[in-house]
Order: sequence, then structure tokens, then C-alpha cells
Amino acid sequence: MNAHTLFTKTPPFRLFLFAAVPGAVSMLASALYQLIDGIFVGRFLGDTAFAALNLAMPFVIINFSLADLIGVGSSVPISISLGKKKEEEANNLFSCACAMIVAAGIVIGGILFLGAPLLIRLMGAEGEFAAQAVQYLRVYALCSPVTTIVFAMDNYLRICGKVRVSMMLNILMSVLSVVLEFTFLGVFRFGIWGAALATCLGMCVCALGALSFFIRGNLQLRFCRPRFSFAMVRQIVACGTPNFLNNIAGRITSIMMNVLLIRFGGQSAVSIYGILMYVDGFIQPLLYGMCDSLQPAVGYNWGAGLRKRVTAIERCCFSASAVLSLTSCAVIFNFPETIAALFMQDAAGGYFEGAVEALKLFSFTYITRWFSFATQSYMLAIEKPLPASIISVSTALLFPLLIVGILWPLGLTGLWLNFAGTSVLAAVLAGITLQVVFSAERKKQAQTAG
Repeated sequence: MNAHTLFTKTPPFRLFLFAAVPGAVSMLASALYQLIDGIFVGRFLGDTAFAALNLAMPFVIINFSLADLIGVGSSVPISISLGKKKEEEANNLFSCACAMIVAAGIVIGGILFLGAPLLIRLMGAEGEFAAQAVQYLRVYALCSPVTTIVFAMDNYLRICGKVRVSMMLNILMSVLSVVLEFTFLGVFRFGIWGAALATCLGMCVCALGALSFFIRGNLQLRFCRPRFSFAMVRQIVACGTPNFLNNIAGRITSIMMNVLLIRFGGQSAVSIYGILMYVDGFIQPLLYGMCDSLQPAVGYNWGAGLRKRVTAIERCCFSASAVLSLTSCAVIFNFPETIAALFMQDAAGGYFEGAVEALKLFSFTYITRWFSFATQSYMLAIEKPLPASIISVSTALLFPLLIVGILWPLGLTGLWLNFAGTSVLAAVLAGITLQVVFSAERKKQAQTAG
């Protein structure tokens, strides 16, 4: 089935099953690996290594954020160009984006490798705690020229209608990473750097595997001699900015939270926060997988002027996101002891009790989280980067900072409640954004009809 038939002819619910379900399965494989990664590090290497991993993780994600900006930012105009039958323009966007991602991986990787000791020290970490965090970050930095393109390749394969190929590569990446990490940590007894190396090797294999499909030249997108222009780069940056700002703002928030956690509760509080992030790292990729997998279809139909079909596809996206999010809330709230015990060598004492209480408060995040997430994805798909950016930055940075100030007297409890409070404010903002965009679209249609 080619992309045109898939995106414009397939009934919306069937399209959802064909595109979003494999997308969610791909992200589920990734989420399961991230969860297992935390379990392996916590159980094989201990609490200090687990805390070090979570201290370094914001910088690891920043390492991928610029590549993600280019990958997501190019995917939207590529889909719209294909919808308008401008294949040459789409191929140039694709080729330029790949070159930009590799260059960004080299530059950002080099900066993070050299700056790792200073960055970790500035967060207040010392001794073995800091040393392990630096080791973990530097492995990702060294591998970034190859690994950072892997998620963009995922988007490009879906644009070409290769949804199942994308899914299989994601599953392969997760399986490879799990096997390698178990071998490195459980058999060879490597340090925390072995956990990072296992992930990077899995990413490298799948990034090169995905590139091979495009190098053969039998997909809708093909490599060509890149022709850069300021307008093209600006378009990519504009479309990718919401996702980039979400990553950067979210990591700034994580860094700030880690500093406060060290102040309020020390290494144990950082570890508890890490557990919450691993839980979120399991759920959010599923939401992302469903919404992001439908973006090429939404963008293609938007470019083709099929507004009613766009609405029908988005109904599926919002409904599925709500079901997943509310189910997650119920599971976390009812089984916090089971979840907390996965990451601990000794599931007892104050550390364990603190993690259980934090998980219960954290579960309320998912009552409303789905709405702003799906709205932001929709804004990106229809090339509305400004409202998507506003939701993104507010959710990842502005609202958390506001709530930190309001709940400061509650100490650690206030930090655990921060997630749920942010989610409520983000849902309100998303609702207002949809009303404004719908109103503007109706006005535009009325003027066109007149």
C-alpha cells in the first residue's frame, strides 16, 4: 500500500490501527527497554549508579534534542509537500535534514563530552556519584554522530508508509539493547558506562539498518544532492521548535528538580524522582507513538485540503490517548509498591515508603495529561508551530516553575505534586488553544467561501 492510498483512502479507524498501533508498539518496545535499563542499573550496580544515571539523563536527552528538532521539523513539511505532489522538494528536505542531524550530533556530542565533569559538578554531585554520571554521559556523547539520527529515520519510514518496518526496527533496537546490557552488567560486570554503551550499540545498528532502506532508492523519499536555503532551514526549525523546546525546557526542569531534590532529600530523593521518570518514560512514549504515527497522515491530508478527514483521524488520536492515560493513572495509583520494588535492591525502609507515596501522588498526572499531549501533536501536524510551542514550553518549564513556587512549603511532597498540577494547567491551555485555532480556521473558510 503506497502512502497516498494509505493516508487518503483508508477509513480513519483502520488507518489508526494500521499506523498508530504499530507506532505505539514501537514506542512500547522502547519504553520497555528504558524500564529494564533502570531495573538493571538499580539491581546490578546499586543505588548510587541508579541516581547517577538519572542525574545524567537530562543531558543525554539534550544530546538528542537538536536532532529531534530537525527530524520532527522536517517530517511535517515533507508530509505536506508529498500531499501537494511536490516530490522533488520533499526529497531535498529529507536529504538536507539527514546531513544537518549528523553535523549536529558531532558538535553537540563534542561539547557534552568535554563539558560533562563541569555540568555534573554544577548540579551539586560529588565523589563516586559524580564520577559515574560523567561516565554515563560521555559514552552517549561519543556515539552521538551515529545514534542521534535513529529517531528521525523512524519518522521518515512512516512517511513512506513503512510503518511495520519502523516498528520492527524499534523492537530490534530494544531487544539488542536489553541483551547487550544484561551481558555487559550481569555477565561481564562492567560499570555504568556499560549500560550506556549497550543502548548506543543498539541504536547504531538500527540507525544504519534504517538508512540502508533509503540508500537502496526504492522508497518514496530518496537521497539527492542537498540544496540548502535559508527559507528551508527556517521552515524546519519552525516546525521542529515545539518539540525541541519541550525537550530542552523539560530537561531544564529536570535539572532544576534534581538540584532541589539533592537539597530536600539527597541521593535517595534523586533516585525516587528517577523511578517517576522511568514510569513516565514508559507511558509517554506510548502516547507519543500513537500521536506521532498519525502526524504524517494528518499532514498529508491537510496539505491535500481534506479537512474532514483530518478531523476524523484526530478523533481517534484523542480518544485513544485518553484511554491510555486514564488506565495508566489507575495502574500506578493501585500498584505503587510493585512498581517501586522493581528498581530497588532492598524494597523496605524509608526510601521504599517515600517512593510509594511519590508514585501515588504522581499517578494523578495522567488524569489530564493526554489532552495537552494530543493537542500539541495536532498543532504540529497542521503546521501551527506557535501554539504548539506555547503548549510545549508552558508544560515543560513555565507551569512546573510556577507550581514549585506555590508548593515550596510542602518540600518533597510539593515536588511530587508538581506533575499533576502542571498537567491540569496544560489541559486548560490546550483547550483555549483549540478554541482559538478552530475559530481562526472557521473565519478563514468563511472568507474563502465569500
